Amino acid sequence: MKTWITTACIVAGLAIAGQTQAQSLGSTYRTALGVKLWPAGITVKHFVKNNRALEGIGYFWNHGFRFTGLYEFHGDINGAPGLKWYAGPGFHTGVYNDRWGYYKRRGDRYYYYEEGDFSLGVDGVLGLDYKFKGAPINISLDIQPYVELVGSPHMDVWGGAAVRFTF
Repeated sequence: MKTWITTACIVAGLAIAGQTQAQSLGSTYRTALGVKLWPAGITVKHFVKNNRALEGIGYFWNHGFRFTGLYEFHGDINGAPGLKWYAGPGFHTGVYNDRWGYYKRRGDRYYYYEEGDFSLGVDGVLGLDYKFKGAPINISLDIQPYVELVGSPHMDVWGGAAVRFTF
């Protein structure tokens, strides 16, 4: 199932890219589609203004699925064309198809979630975004702290590195 969803997203992204008239080869871009690691996911980022972007991330792992939506404020870093900082708020929702938790005290097992549980929470993001001039490639590195509100309330930090095709 995960392979089918990943393949469908890649094919859809390539079809959209093929429809565009010109790829962004400068140090800026309007839309980008790619992968994000930690945990693994598919990411799409679209600028709604020069310094504001919407990012959606679909995470797939052996415990379920999670969607994260972010509203990002971007700012230039002087003396570094193509490099921007970004920060902003967001939300996440997900479904667990397997138990997920951690060990505590001498082998006792504690589960945050049981099979079929729903998750919902608020997120933040802080990171760096770089667009390679002359190539339709964008990379980013960020941290995403979140607060889980439904399910097993807790706080944690995700984030990671993304590689995207820009158009």
